[in-house]
This record gives sequence, C-alpha cells and structure tokens, in this order.
Amino acid sequence: MQNRIYINSQIRANEVRVIDETEKQLGVMSLAEALNKAKEKNLDLIQVTDKVVPPVCKIMDYGKYLYRLQKKEKDAKPKTKSGQIKGIRLTFAISEHDIEIRAIQAEKFLKEGDRIKIEMRLKGREKAHQDFAKEKIKKFLDALEKLLPIKVERDLKREFGGFTIIISKNR
Repeated sequence: MQNRIYINSQIRANEVRVIDETEKQLGVMSLAEALNKAKEKNLDLIQVTDKVVPPVCKIMDYGKYLYRLQKKEKDAKPKTKSGQIKGIRLTFAISEHDIEIRAIQAEKFLKEGDRIKIEMRLKGREKAHQDFAKEKIKKFLDALEKLLPIKVERDLKREFGGFTIIISKNR
C-alpha cells in the first residue's frame, strides 16, 4: 500500500483506469473525465494504486475508503497476546495447599497463552537453605504438571534475591 492517498485534484496522472462504486470497471479515461464522473455521483476519485500504468482509481466516498483501510490494517494484526509474562511468587515457607492454589492460577495463565515467571525470594537465613527452596519450586512444577503439560523456557536461575524460572504451555 502506498503511504499517501491521492484524491480528486491531487492525482497527477493524465490517464487513469476507473472502477465505479459498484466495483464495475469503466476502463481507461482521462483524469478530467474521471473527475466529472465522480462529481456527478457526489463521490470522490481515489487513487488506489500507482504501481501500474495508468494508475487505478476508484469512484467512492473518501471516508468509507479510509474506514475500510483501517479495518483491513486492524484485521491484519495478530490477535494473540503471546509474549506476555505473568508472575507467580512462591515463599520459602509455602504450604502444600498454597502450592496447589498457585498451580491452579498458573494453569489459567498458561491456558490464556501467557508465559509464567515463577519467583522465590529468599531473605536472611533462608539463603543458607537453597536446596529446600529448589525443592519447593520443584513441588510447584510437579503440581502444575499434573494439571497440564508445561515447557521450561528458562531453567531455574539463581538471582540476587532468590530463584526464578520461566515456563510456558507445552503445545
């Protein structure tokens, strides 16, 4: 699609191929003749493409043409919202029941097509028990695996305040 839309007197070609408002081809004619036909019908002459010689022009309402273009662009955009990352935070002393509740919430996010960043923050003495923290994350992943298949996008990683892992739905 061209960047600029030429209408009526902005069209620079001497001859144009004309299509009327009912999508019927009227053939090649002079620009003045095409403008007169558009004016008779109280419509605009819009240059649809300039990639061919002579350029193709349509007789139609300019506002409707813009609306159709915008609608076409909107429909061309992908309708998925993939790539969005939701966060779930686990605590060091999380109970089995809370793990199950968070797994159910994570399942909802995954079914919507989101990815999940699971975080476990460690404070004070908890930092000395990293194996215990990793075990809690593994329990969470196992509980989630029972609900639906998952894929680890980024492995369990030790960060400044604890651990993180990113997962997504296994297709």
